[in-house]
Amino acid sequence: MGTKEHDSREDLRLKPIACAVIGTGYLGKFHAQKYAALEGCELIAVVDSNPEAAALVAQQNGCRAETDYRTLLGQVDAVSIVVPTSYHFEVARDFLAAGSHVLVEKPMTVTVEEADELIRLAKHQGRLLMVGHLERFNAALLGLDLVHEKPLFIESHRLAPFNPRANDVSVVLDLMIHDIDIILDLVDSEVERIDAKGVTVLTADTDIANARLTFKNGCVANVTASRASLKVERKMRMFMPNRYISLDFQNRTLSEHRKGAKEMFPGVPEILSEESVYESGDALLEEIRHFISCIREGREPLVSGVAGRRALATAIEITRLLKTH
Repeated sequence: MGTKEHDSREDLRLKPIACAVIGTGYLGKFHAQKYAALEGCELIAVVDSNPEAAALVAQQNGCRAETDYRTLLGQVDAVSIVVPTSYHFEVARDFLAAGSHVLVEKPMTVTVEEADELIRLAKHQGRLLMVGHLERFNAALLGLDLVHEKPLFIESHRLAPFNPRANDVSVVLDLMIHDIDIILDLVDSEVERIDAKGVTVLTADTDIANARLTFKNGCVANVTASRASLKVERKMRMFMPNRYISLDFQNRTLSEHRKGAKEMFPGVPEILSEESVYESGDALLEEIRHFISCIREGREPLVSGVAGRRALATAIEITRLLKTH
């Protein structure tokens, strides 16, 4: 690690980290609240092209409002980028080039090429690039232990009622990408084959999609996402040689069923079950706390630019297959 980067990190250990939030829509306003509440952070400004929206969030969090993010280039240590996906690359690129650490919401960019450029730039500048895959900070997922055993088969369902806020992208880039990111991290193997089907229901884009991912290590993942459902469901099931695990992200429960030493029927082992229920936490606060901690300590974030790029590339390929079919 270079001396300049080391000195910069030492400076941030001794002083509050100057932060800004770019985009004060539904999610951006919550980012601003978390930075304002975190000890060791100073929320300098929020930015939105809508001056009234920026002013309201700024007033609520005791910082200044701006309508052009470029006024903050070189003025802040870290930023959250919570603007529409089509602007992620431009804004993240400019802040990285100006020396800021960047947390960019998912999907990190529109294209893989843009993601590669951000990763290259962050490395060149010695700055942190983190992607906001919020589900990684779900307490139930953090309680999962797969150190000694990898899944052979995974099934996930992520269902939600229609939300007009996210209709600028397909259901794959809106919802399914959460599970894609988690599955790629859990399996830790290259994807060998992807099959995908989808339908349009409420928009001109895909609203219900199913993808089957076959990995080089033999694992298969069957992933379903819908934004045209009457209920909310966020579940993932994992099957291994000696146990079955069920994750309920919505209710923060982790259920494990494993083979016992006794027999349930002749030749059939008994099944021992255990369930853990986690308290309702603040995943966004933990995500931003992790981002700030990684900046101070100079360590790789849980969802790096490389991890975000991997999920994006897989989601884009699924989207391509859906359009082909």
